[in-house]
Amino acid sequence: MAPSRALAGAVAFGTLLLTACGTRLSNGAFDRAQQLQAGQSGPQASSGPSAGPGATSGPVGPGGGPSSGPGGGGSTTGPQGGNGGSNNPQGNTASDIGVTPTTITIGNIVSKTNPFDPRAFVGPTYGLAAFIHWTNAHGGIHGRQLILRFCDDQGSGDQNTACVRQLVDSDKVFALASNAILTYSGASYVYQKRVPDIGSQPIDNPYNQYPNMFDVYGEEYPRDGKQIGFKNNLYGGTEVYRYFKTTYPKVPLVAGVVDYNQSASTRFGNSIADGLRHEGFQVVVKTVNFALPDYDSVAIDFKSKGVKYVYDTIDREGNVRLCKALDDNGVSDSLQAKVLTTQSWEQSVDTDYGDSPKCRNKLFATGMTRNYADTKYPEVAAFRQQMAADGHGGGQQMSEWALEGWAGGQWIADAIASCGAAVTRACVMKYVDAGPSHPYDGHGLLVPRWFEHRSAPEEPVTNCINVARWSDSSHTWVTQVPDMNKNCFSVHEWPYSAT
Repeated sequence: MAPSRALAGAVAFGTLLLTACGTRLSNGAFDRAQQLQAGQSGPQASSGPSAGPGATSGPVGPGGGPSSGPGGGGSTTGPQGGNGGSNNPQGNTASDIGVTPTTITIGNIVSKTNPFDPRAFVGPTYGLAAFIHWTNAHGGIHGRQLILRFCDDQGSGDQNTACVRQLVDSDKVFALASNAILTYSGASYVYQKRVPDIGSQPIDNPYNQYPNMFDVYGEEYPRDGKQIGFKNNLYGGTEVYRYFKTTYPKVPLVAGVVDYNQSASTRFGNSIADGLRHEGFQVVVKTVNFALPDYDSVAIDFKSKGVKYVYDTIDREGNVRLCKALDDNGVSDSLQAKVLTTQSWEQSVDTDYGDSPKCRNKLFATGMTRNYADTKYPEVAAFRQQMAADGHGGGQQMSEWALEGWAGGQWIADAIASCGAAVTRACVMKYVDAGPSHPYDGHGLLVPRWFEHRSAPEEPVTNCINVARWSDSSHTWVTQVPDMNKNCFSVHEWPYSAT
């Protein structure tokens, strides 16, 4: 990769490392959410399509234009969804932009052919497309079929604006869902037009700024359309570091952090190091040259300093090369964990890390979503079956981000279903923005989350996370915690600059 790609990769992966690590919930709000969860699943419990094995070819997918699907076929049998019914139930109206009595048009923007990594951001689109195909095969939403319009912005700010204009002005989409956008230059126009954007990945800052944009993790920032986060600071918790500290109490608290010699990567690397220090870790920070990285030197220094945990703000290729250096220099033998984030929670590690089997078996991933390998959960099983029917069940496509793309589709589907026959953007946003009294768990796929509009951060917070570890014997990720909803830590969150 060319040196000019450092900025894109570092910003995307560094930002996600901090924003996707756990729900930011005050202790009081967390307690209320747990009580609500025990008695009900929130407003989605009776309104979303139920899980089922059926599949169908859909209207669009991440590989083509409005008339081509990403895969398709498969059985159309199976239980009908809770919102199924006749193709045009009595009462359905053309109630808003992108809504007809029989269809609802959803848009998706992804930085697929970006200058960084063609596999980096497409996962949520695969998952969203699978959810739409599955939902349509099970009766749609109150009889309406979902139509997906897809746009690849190529990781370019100008092309992102063009995608926004195409979807909003020409395709007349009702809403956006499960976006994975490197540079969201068109966000202000989406805000101006009050188009709901739901269940997306918070790679760029607009999801921490605009009130009509709801990322897949939940937020309590003001989101007033002006400031980003709290006075242009975002916050990251220490729950991941707390988990490892408490789970492996006999392992020395010595952690290594690897970043690139690029401002965004270094800034986020420093934030990780600060969080680790707040949890009592001794931290060794290594900054490598993006153009000519020397991972062997990193590994040698980690070995001499007794590093037991490794974190980073580098890209997929960098992680693969780092792991090989850790194996080659004997670091992996005594390493407790090489910790990845949700966007690296992928099936492709089986082959990507083929030259570093010791390090591969020390890979852990953390997030706020059910492990995509846990097919004992009906929603995960439905996701896996539909992904396979779409031709996206292989190692290059199967990922936690794809499952989160499915969850984003579920979220907007439940919001649409709550509106009944007269579906409107205002109704959908009211559902998603209902606050802590109505936590959302994506039918069990997600740690409960919601959106608030606070004027200042509240401390401490209770953050819950899922944890998985790669297993060569199982050839997949194995969940390490009995219940992600109970794997919770009361922690402080620490600020870092949003720019």
